[in-house]
Formats: sequence, C-alpha cells, structure tokens
Amino acid sequence: MRIIHILLICITIIAFSSCSGKKCYDKGFSVSPETETTEGKEINGIAQDSISIKTRPSSVLLTSYPEYRLTTIYKLNYDKKNDSYYTGSSSFYSNYSDLCNSDGNQWNYNFMPGLQAVYGFNLVNISLKNIKTQTQKLLFEKPVLIKTLYVPSFTKDTLFNIPVKRNYYMISAYNEDSNKDGFINQKDLRRFYVFDLEGENKEILVPLNYSVVSSEYDCANDFMYVFAQLDENKNGERDETEKVHVFWIDLKNPRNNGRQYE
Repeated sequence: MRIIHILLICITIIAFSSCSGKKCYDKGFSVSPETETTEGKEINGIAQDSISIKTRPSSVLLTSYPEYRLTTIYKLNYDKKNDSYYTGSSSFYSNYSDLCNSDGNQWNYNFMPGLQAVYGFNLVNISLKNIKTQTQKLLFEKPVLIKTLYVPSFTKDTLFNIPVKRNYYMISAYNEDSNKDGFINQKDLRRFYVFDLEGENKEILVPLNYSVVSSEYDCANDFMYVFAQLDENKNGERDETEKVHVFWIDLKNPRNNGRQYE
C-alpha cells in the first residue's frame, strides 16, 4: 500500500494557491479614478482602472437550490497593444483525492463534496438572483478581487454514503487596499467570507489581520483547514518571514470555526 493511503486527511491544496487568469495573476484595479491617454484616445477607468470600473457578466452558475442562481461579474479590461477590450471567464477547480475515493464518496469531481470552486481573471463581484422572489443583489457593495468562490454544487454529492448539501457561499477575496499603494490586487491581504443563501449575514472566517495562503480538506471531519499568514508588522501585505497559522472551518456550518495551529 502506498504511504499516502495511511494518512487520515484528504489533502487539497489547489483553490487557494493555484495560479489562474490571463497572466497567472489578477491585475486588480486602482481605488481612485484615473485616466490614461493612448494614441489620442482617453480611457477612463479602464486602462489604469478605477473603483468605478466597467464590468460585464460572464456566466450563470447553477446551485443545488433551483431558486438561487449566481452571475459572475468580471472587470472589462483594455488591451493597449490591440486596442481592444476583454473579460475573464469562469473556470472550476476539480479534485477527487485517492484518500477519500470509496463507493460512499461521490463528489462528482467537485473541489470538495457539495461545493464547486470557481475562479477567473479579474472576477470582481457576484450577483445573486432569487428566482422565486425576483430579487437581485450584489454580494459586495463595491468591486473586490475575488480569488475563489465556493458555491453549493448542482450535483448530488455524498460523503461516506451521506448526501451533502451546503446552504451557503464562501469567497476568498482582496477587498481592501490594505497596503495603501493605491490598488486592490494580490499584494493586499486576502480575506475569507461566508454568506447565507440570500447573500446576507456576511461573516469573516479568518481574522482581518491575516492573509489567506492555502487550504486542505479533511474528509473524516468534513473540515477545511485554512493556512493564513499573520500581518505581524501591520504593513497590510504578506511578508515571507511572517508567521503562518492554521484555522479550521466546519463545512457543515462554516460559522463554527477556530484555530488549529499557531
């Protein structure tokens, strides 16, 4: 038997740490309006971007609840070289660990049982539509730079023969110019939030003075372990020598969480 099979934890380190997007990073955007003139044309809030950036919807995400549908909102980017505009598009992380591969576990290749993990280049907001009530709202009041969106999976997943159905959304995102350089991008602190099905009751899952780095999944307890770097010098960004702590999140109810290691 391979050594890996004697481990007790299903390890998944993709969604928080993988490279994604057009150039393997998200450009982000300025937090104050700026203009740029290129070849006699003034591009307002696109070429150098602004907090009132131009956006476009990309795709509609199905959830396990027919009345709830999410629309991914992407920043409209300007390509000076080709004098054209483009947006990112939604992709999905997939994983099915050998450690949890059994007849009773059917994840349908979702990132974790009951959760799809969505990412894309310059994904800046999520629109939530309740089809029954015909109400619509944005999960964030202002544009943020979303790294990973976790959505209740449309497929019927099981964990040890038990059906898994999540009733929340989770988002890791750069939502503040924490290092005060004038931009919201991957140099800032990365936060992690949970929302209820209506997109309300937003709650931070990792303290604000940390930046999320990576994650692992524990199939035996249905926990997510989140590795996060403490902003020890309070400069609003990650430094390689700063301490990394580990937090546990109960995926049956993410509001039940705590510290695993410090």
